[in-house]
Amino acid sequence: MWKSIQPSHANLRVWQLGLLVAIFVVWHVATKPGLIPPIMFENDQQAAFFFGEPLKVFARIWAWFITNGDIYQHLWVTLLETVLAFGLGTALGLGCGLWLALSPMAAAIAEPYIKALNSMPRVILAPIFAVWFGLGIASKVALGITLVFFIVFFNVYQGVKEVSPVILANARMLGASQRQLLRHVYLPSATSWVFSSLHTSVGLAFVGAVVGEYLGSSRGVGYLILQAEGAFDINTVMAGILVLTGFALMLDGAVGRIEKRLMKWQPRDAEAERL
Repeated sequence: MWKSIQPSHANLRVWQLGLLVAIFVVWHVATKPGLIPPIMFENDQQAAFFFGEPLKVFARIWAWFITNGDIYQHLWVTLLETVLAFGLGTALGLGCGLWLALSPMAAAIAEPYIKALNSMPRVILAPIFAVWFGLGIASKVALGITLVFFIVFFNVYQGVKEVSPVILANARMLGASQRQLLRHVYLPSATSWVFSSLHTSVGLAFVGAVVGEYLGSSRGVGYLILQAEGAFDINTVMAGILVLTGFALMLDGAVGRIEKRLMKWQPRDAEAERL
């Protein structure tokens, strides 16, 4: 029976929206005092204390954006840190990935160091960056770059390595120079790998910005969440999380639009195109 249900653009959006509404309804029912008997907690007030109440969360978001309008300066700082970390980390990962993929000797020398740096929990670098670059934007951007860089680097490196030897041989036989190989063979091969990594990198750039704001900052959405945690204001914490999630989805959507524009040459499944 389930196999006969085929997704389409219309019913897929309806189901997705319905699932989102169902999640918030369950959240509201589970945390609203008196609607259901307490199961996991001693009284029905504890669920709201630990998980917040969606109506109060939305009221906080409304106050931030409409009533008071006091979130814009914090949101601008967080978005600036995220975009800078995302852009610089992507550029560095792309450049280093291409260089080492096309330079076997350099890749062999750098391999153990790259593996060591990648295996390091990079969040622990945040205090070091705060000492080096201060508590301003630079330290948050530096942390975000370390999170984005390796995702892009390994995808670019693998994408270049996956180039078909037959295509390379044919291009060289036709007299293609190294620059022409880079532009017409290596970069198109790595592009699809790059964009697959960028969707993950957007979230990691946000992580770098918010974690840096946690450790020391006077502005940013992460700073607002930290202040709310200190006051045990779970509704404001959840509101900050929803705001960050929404803007991360917007950036991811922008990456998806750029991907569609730059990857027109790549064949796509017709059903996937409709979705």
